Amino acid sequence: MKKYVIIVAGGKGLRMGSDLPKQFLPVGGKPVLMHTLEVFRKYDAAIQLILVLPREQQNFWKQLCREHDFDVEHRVVDGGETRFHSVKNGLALVQAPGLVGVHDGVRPFVSVEVIRRCYDLAEQHKAVIPVVDVVETLRHLTEVGSETVSRNDYKLVQTPQVFDVELLKQAYEQEFTPFFTDDASIVEAMGVPVHLAAGNRENIKITTPFDLKVGSALL
Repeated sequence: MKKYVIIVAGGKGLRMGSDLPKQFLPVGGKPVLMHTLEVFRKYDAAIQLILVLPREQQNFWKQLCREHDFDVEHRVVDGGETRFHSVKNGLALVQAPGLVGVHDGVRPFVSVEVIRRCYDLAEQHKAVIPVVDVVETLRHLTEVGSETVSRNDYKLVQTPQVFDVELLKQAYEQEFTPFFTDDASIVEAMGVPVHLAAGNRENIKITTPFDLKVGSALL
């Protein structure tokens, strides 16, 4: 079965406090985004890599690839106004039948095992997302204050979120709403159930200077 992954990298680095977009910041001697692409190539040498980048960042990305002799084959697509529109642009290069994952470009530490698990399960369940347990106490804000809720009733969601190609294409024909915070929420809006798979806790999203320190430690 043909496999694709759409890697979304539209960050501007605002929370990082840097002029350099977070996906280009160096970790272990090379940009975060290169680590991300490499782990998917390590999972499957035949997977089709589709990188979604704002048009104004694409020349800089090409320059980085030359400087680092980065030769992992991939296609680059223009980013959209929102993440929803960016993924939709990437889907234009995806053909059915097959499986397509959507992954955050600034999650370079997803394990090969988690990627494999999500794609394998998606062959049967058609919509699979990796999750990890909540380990801290949660409080729910109410009109009069807040209250403790059972953390056993919640999971933290990661990427890659993997889907049957035809299913995800159909889901992205819906009109955009702010409720669509990830691809699973878009698929669920059609009444399609989403299957949960075990993620890996190292699969952090690098968005702050502290995350960069954690990423360097993980490497």
